Amino acid sequence: MPKAYVFTGFGGPETEAFVDVDRPRPGPGQLLVAVRAAGVNPVDWKQRTGYARAGGAARELPAVFGNEVSGVVAEVGEDVTGFAVGDAVFGNPVAGGYAEYALLPATVAAPKPASLSFTDAAALPVAAATAYDGVDQLALPEGATLVVTGAGGGVGAAILQIARTRGLRVVGVASDGKKDFVESLGAVHVPSGPDLAARVRAAAPDGVDGVYDLVGGEVLAEAATLLTDRTKLITAGAPADVAERLGGARVARARNAAVLEAVADLVVRGDLTPHVTRTFPLDRAGEALRTVEEGHARGKIVIEVAR
Repeated sequence: MPKAYVFTGFGGPETEAFVDVDRPRPGPGQLLVAVRAAGVNPVDWKQRTGYARAGGAARELPAVFGNEVSGVVAEVGEDVTGFAVGDAVFGNPVAGGYAEYALLPATVAAPKPASLSFTDAAALPVAAATAYDGVDQLALPEGATLVVTGAGGGVGAAILQIARTRGLRVVGVASDGKKDFVESLGAVHVPSGPDLAARVRAAAPDGVDGVYDLVGGEVLAEAATLLTDRTKLITAGAPADVAERLGGARVARARNAAVLEAVADLVVRGDLTPHVTRTFPLDRAGEALRTVEEGHARGKIVIEVAR
């Protein structure tokens, strides 16, 4: 039977386990994909603790980890057009992706370009697409200055690169250990920690036009003080009500195939590198998740599924 990595209850790593599962059957509008790679993101371990998107329900248990995959179409459900068995695709699974098979809604799946590896493609549907959606949402003019908190992770690295393609000057806030990485992506590095706003103002003496926050908490609150126009404050690191109290907003996700195709095109053109810095086989999925959960990952972590 196919293997999957699941959480059997809401809590800590002690709830995680490998289990045998039935091979899924695609429903109307769905694709069954033989998974080749699955991206690892902070939202994965947060869902294990009971986190759910605003308006959404917590995952039914046992729940398969994972929110982005790439692979090969194994079956096509009813009412699906534009996809066939054998197509290489990537996208957001219906209910988890740390597994040998996953179901994808056809509306949130896109063809994988031949020049894009399965590993890199699996790093795009959450991190790169979130970055793309947020930069679009801010709609800053060319030459504007954007501050990105949590700039050294997967989403942050994608924001830095996408913002540069829009002609923005980018200040990346990250730990000292990620200074070289942030600067390699064309951003001005500012160390994270107390008195963040003062260091940002020193790095951007002409002012800040937008803030894309990936951390939340006190970092978000302090970053908000950098702006005169709080409508240019967005976060993927805090709930919507917290952002709204500060005059900003939660990142509005498009969650469609058009965005997936757009970020894949950026990779093919050489404007965006997924920066997968470490991969793990499926049988070490727990180790991959710990690497992200501990908060020290640089770039993207991806689980590769042998075929």
